[in-house]
Amino acid sequence: MTKPESWRRSTRYANENFPRLTVEALRALGHDVLTTQEAGNAGQAIPDHEVLDFATRAGRAVLTLNRRDFIRLHKHGVAHAGIVVCPEETDTTAQATRVLDSVTSIPTLAGQLVRVNRPWKG
Repeated sequence: MTKPESWRRSTRYANENFPRLTVEALRALGHDVLTTQEAGNAGQAIPDHEVLDFATRAGRAVLTLNRRDFIRLHKHGVAHAGIVVCPEETDTTAQATRVLDSVTSIPTLAGQLVRVNRPWKG
């Protein structure tokens, strides 16, 4: 599956709660992901709106497991470079694949809220 050029150029910022192994899986697929730890922002209890502001100033979409708070920020009209909210999962490789599949058809993540969901098992 070919990713749009905008997805290949876009960069992400993994919130502190986002799994490191998923970050590594995304990187193995060739994607630029900066972690909270690498940015020097870990362990500081930085409020979510400041996490989003940091990512936005850096031109990075936020990857997070904190669905409720980041969806709320998006609904309040806060400008951002993109928010990708994910459920907690143990299979981090599958999680990385679902992140990519969820954003493939989006020309730009700027201002977008993307909800990544687990597959339905029926």
